[in-house]
Amino acid sequence: MSWSALDWGILAPALIAGLLVLATHVPLGTQVLDRGIVFIDLAIAQIAGLGVIAADALGMPEGGIAVQVAAVCAALLGAWLLTWTERRAPEQQEALIGVMFILAACAGILMLSSNPHGGEHLKDLLVGQILWVNTTQLVWLAGVSALLLLAMWLGLVQRFGRFGFYGVFALAVTASVQLVGVYLVFSSLIIPALATRAYRGRNRHRIAYGIGALGYAIGLALSALFDLPSGAVIVWALAACALVGSRVLGSAVGRTQ
Repeated sequence: MSWSALDWGILAPALIAGLLVLATHVPLGTQVLDRGIVFIDLAIAQIAGLGVIAADALGMPEGGIAVQVAAVCAALLGAWLLTWTERRAPEQQEALIGVMFILAACAGILMLSSNPHGGEHLKDLLVGQILWVNTTQLVWLAGVSALLLLAMWLGLVQRFGRFGFYGVFALAVTASVQLVGVYLVFSSLIIPALATRAYRGRNRHRIAYGIGALGYAIGLALSALFDLPSGAVIVWALAACALVGSRVLGSAVGRTQ
């Protein structure tokens, strides 16, 4: 363990990226739990990742506008399919989300099978490269997050019915998955929301944000100190913070009853 590893020149941008991801994923996470479609983010993130893989297979410049367009189009197509399946077979929606996830994952593996760097690309998609985010990526994520939050706050999402929710979800996940990976996208969406599910007060989202921010900060610090993969450590840190937070909130709710 080396305290000199805590280089905030590297860790601070990563923490900012995590906070920006939480900005949209916390409110969306509460809706996901209420709808009972927990694995939607895995499916949408995997579909967006499939768009990135397809763009790379077609020779498009890595990280370029064409790749972003491919990821967004793939995610919105997935959102449209989920809107259609919810209308036609709402009782099977969670199972269909799982099927979409596994189909997208297998399609990605097949597309990367002839790529000599396929394993590395797949790892980056799942675990992400949060320590290597740059200013351009942060500005892009901040802009998308601000627009999505404004749309949710103004109630514009509800005007588009079922597709409004799935579409916003697709855009939020697409903006974050290339920075932090599928695992952190899922964790950011579900873990803080799950930790605060028993709390129905007005400050639920703020508490969830706090739990998520603390998890990111602790995870990044521990990963630097012990030279461990950041994404995996952050997931565990989020889970630990959520466990403690849920116990504290449970005690607080119990005292008020």
